Amino acid sequence: MKFSLLNDEPVTEADADLLSVGRAAGELARLLHDSRTSTPFTLAVDAGWGMGKSSLMRLVEAELRKQQDTVTVWYNAWTSTGADALEGLIKSVLMRFDRRVLRRALNRLAERRTLVTAARTVATVAAAPLGVAGLVNRLWQELSIDAPSRNAMRDALRELATEWAQAAEHAPQRLLVVFIDDLDRCSEETVLAVCEAVKVYLDVPGLAFVIGCDRSALGPSGLLRELSPAGSAFMEKIFQTSYRLPAPAPDDIEVYVRRCALRSGLRELLDADLVKLIAERSARNPRRIKRLINGFGLEYGLNPVWGRFAPEAVIRMLLLQHLYADFYRNLLAGDRSHPDTAREFLDYRRARRVLSRPTVPPDPQDWRITVSCVLEHGMTAPLRDQPEEWGALLARLEEYLPTGFPALERDQNFVTLLQELMALDGADELLRVLQHGAASVTSVYAGQEPLAVDEESPGSSTPYLGFHVLWVDDNPQGNGPHVQRLEARGARVWLASDDQEAERVLAGTRVDLLLSDVGRATDSDAGFVALRRWRDSGRYRGPVIFYTGRITPNRVEQSDRLGAQITTSSAELSRMTDALMQAAAEHPRG
Repeated sequence: MKFSLLNDEPVTEADADLLSVGRAAGELARLLHDSRTSTPFTLAVDAGWGMGKSSLMRLVEAELRKQQDTVTVWYNAWTSTGADALEGLIKSVLMRFDRRVLRRALNRLAERRTLVTAARTVATVAAAPLGVAGLVNRLWQELSIDAPSRNAMRDALRELATEWAQAAEHAPQRLLVVFIDDLDRCSEETVLAVCEAVKVYLDVPGLAFVIGCDRSALGPSGLLRELSPAGSAFMEKIFQTSYRLPAPAPDDIEVYVRRCALRSGLRELLDADLVKLIAERSARNPRRIKRLINGFGLEYGLNPVWGRFAPEAVIRMLLLQHLYADFYRNLLAGDRSHPDTAREFLDYRRARRVLSRPTVPPDPQDWRITVSCVLEHGMTAPLRDQPEEWGALLARLEEYLPTGFPALERDQNFVTLLQELMALDGADELLRVLQHGAASVTSVYAGQEPLAVDEESPGSSTPYLGFHVLWVDDNPQGNGPHVQRLEARGARVWLASDDQEAERVLAGTRVDLLLSDVGRATDSDAGFVALRRWRDSGRYRGPVIFYTGRITPNRVEQSDRLGAQITTSSAELSRMTDALMQAAAEHPRG
């Protein structure tokens, strides 16, 4: 079997259109072309992440390029930052105008300025053999040189665009369509700069804009939620109309999965049931499907451990990883007091069903599991004849469960996916293998995030030289990359496997940062107990991060009371560590 990765680039040609959106692209292109007498206007291609906005826009662009009287511009807003987006977008539009039109626009600007400025501008334009790029840069300088020039920019651009379009008496003959992609992935500052360019300066005859974005992400409850009412009203005026990209039909998305599997070389491993599983559990999201198939191919092709398990086990495990990353991380990290997160969740679900319905007589099996679940978390078992106490008991139980459990219990897709996984033969063995790290070829496929990218201090590759970090963990496997990273940045890292070793370090060394696990051996709160003792005795008063495989509301509360931070995320641990070390460098303790 030969496996090849699927790329994540937008579709640009009809033969790569696996979802058959070509018909919609053709209709949108025709609509844009036939509506050129109505310019300026803006059309939003509205859809969520990974649903094919960029592909549809690329196919529309390809159709428009077949028209002799239409010119296109592609502008990726995500590549711009803040105010640079205004300049970048306007320059991208100007680059599509003819050189002679740009020269005449510069000459017109010269005629409107003072004699000295006019002479300088005319001399520059006449003397320099400027190409289009040079003329655009010069034109931008003239239009943005001062406040009066910026105020006149819209009129100047209107004249320029009208001349380029060779306007007849009633309508432009040429059309310039500007495609703006990934607007919903930008910062608020960039979004507003792009919208300012579109609505204030480029809202001129001959220009049409097609903007790919998730409209909900730009709405009052999304990225721009801090806007004033006037700002929100301005944003509403940007789009004259929207095309909401529909989710593919179930049959179409299954065809898409088969085509992706065929192109990747995995078709023979995916039977009809697995194709249906991928289609349904990926929320019919094309990008998510590609990533899942790539992950499946890498795991199945490069990792010999997976040969012991059926393909459906691999698919379900990868679905958990892609769709429910926090739970997957908990699943692999485990906790010595509660090592089986999957079974723990399923037991909690049955206990919740019993304890949240005190008027319904519980099923005997559900009652046994409920009692076992409550006892396992150190609480007194519920009494059948006191159902009025069950609600409070459930609330206390959830304080000791991973923070995401209640929300996941309401997610039927998640529940079904986990139940199907745990019902497979060998599911428990599979989880044991994954927890011991034997079934992973990369940190990503082990459910671990990459470490945060270093941003070194100016002029120094060892910004934490002279700092001391104490890391307390009786099971330090997996901490190595973080230790190496801290040491590479100059810190001295002391390792301790228990409280006694940690206290010897604290007695003889000024520690700037304490990293610690939470549970050790059979004590699920050992890290909290030790820190509380060190705080009370004055042994250590500095910053602390708890790095653990399990976060519960109770653990968050205890961590807060001790003035510490807590995380299960490798990348977040790096960010927290850097922030605390930088703060220690800027404000050393006396």
